[in-house]
Amino acid sequence: MNSIYKQAGWLEIGAIMKYAIVIEKAENNYSAYVPDLPGCIATGATIEGVEQHIREAIEFHLDGMRENGEPIPTPSSHVEYVDVA
Repeated sequence: MNSIYKQAGWLEIGAIMKYAIVIEKAENNYSAYVPDLPGCIATGATIEGVEQHIREAIEFHLDGMRENGEPIPTPSSHVEYVDVA
């Protein structure tokens, strides 16, 4: 069966999941992490670079979870911006 186990049931392989990422400026580069996937991080020289690297890191992270038979976390983080005067 081409499905993976998810906490809420089964998810067809190929289903699109949208994970929130956080990008932070470091001294000489950018770093990114995924709140819903602890340990999934990436760095890059530019914002575009770190975005590409975090996409690859997410795919690698999820592939490893699948191979280990671990449940794939449902994306649950929500991102908003707050205006402060």
